[in-house]
Amino acid sequence: MTTQPDWAAFRALFPTLKHKTYLASGSYGLLAAPVEAAFLRYLDDRLEKGVDWGGWGERQEAVRGAVAGLLNAQEDEIAVTTSASAGINSLASALSFDGPRNKVVVSNLEFPTGAQIWHAQTSRGAVVEHAPEAADGTVPLEHFDRLIDERTRLVQITHVCYRNGARIDVEGVVKLAHARGALVLLDAFQSAGTIDIDVAALGVDFAVGGMLKYLLGTAGVGYLYVAQRHIQALTPTVSGWFAQADIGAMDIFANTPSPTARRFETGTPPVPNCYAAEAGIGLIRGIGVPAIEARIRDLTGTAMDRLAAVGCTLATPRDDAQRGPQVAVRAKDAAAMTERLAERGVVVSWREDKVRAMFHAYNDGSDIDALVEGLMANRDLLA
Repeated sequence: MTTQPDWAAFRALFPTLKHKTYLASGSYGLLAAPVEAAFLRYLDDRLEKGVDWGGWGERQEAVRGAVAGLLNAQEDEIAVTTSASAGINSLASALSFDGPRNKVVVSNLEFPTGAQIWHAQTSRGAVVEHAPEAADGTVPLEHFDRLIDERTRLVQITHVCYRNGARIDVEGVVKLAHARGALVLLDAFQSAGTIDIDVAALGVDFAVGGMLKYLLGTAGVGYLYVAQRHIQALTPTVSGWFAQADIGAMDIFANTPSPTARRFETGTPPVPNCYAAEAGIGLIRGIGVPAIEARIRDLTGTAMDRLAAVGCTLATPRDDAQRGPQVAVRAKDAAAMTERLAERGVVVSWREDKVRAMFHAYNDGSDIDALVEGLMANRDLLA
């Protein structure tokens, strides 16, 4: 019999939960006591040593290893970046769009960055086409099937949509794209840490994400996964001294990219953020993503059933296989509803006409109670 994690002890690591109902992890994850301690350790190191390039390099490598373990990747396949945007931009700079394969397909569930960067490549010859969502808020596989063809260079898909919590059929898209010679980039920002991800099993060519949401770290640090089979063939024109094969060479007369995914990095790593990221991912891996995924699935399922029972209109698919850690509720004025909930100590977020309740493993039934009660107290704003 599998022993369940001590969820109450995990919850106790997050001091904010003593006075707030926090359901905004998909916007910014809560600060845990061990992550706070990691920030303080960085400051202590600075005060004591002044400079510690060796120790800072170890922190960066610890993050690289932690991300590799999280995604079932090799360490040499991980670049430690300053954001998901930095990772996508570095990848884009390594791709050519001047041949017959100049098309990029993106879903309409993408975070703005995930589309804007590819639209920015139109000056380099890229043609961007969008796979639209269906009435239920998902993007069915057939919508990708219509667009992915022999001209497609890359397909970008979000694992979980930031607006409504809907999931994309990653395996299905990968199979379609690879059969037609296209590459696949997975945006795992809204899923990593809450959904068990195996990039090797999924077959994606690239993946990006960051540490500030469900990975419990902070802003200013992210990652790019590049499958080993692609590294040598791709040379980014976005570069820097940490992208070089020998960082210490300080060679100003050549660009000699690392033989690993480190070639997609640029300048000095985000040192204090690496301290926090290492601690945050450590919390996730200490419990195990499968256990976290099961807990969040139960919490979100319970929340959706209770919300539907009291008349809320949900924008998130109820099917476990079609959603992530978010529950989106439609409102006449989502911004006003978010403010009213905040007045009650219930922290959520909003996009468009949807109030977003974004769960993590530190949430429990009392948070669901507070959410339902808060929405019902302001039912005039519900759609």
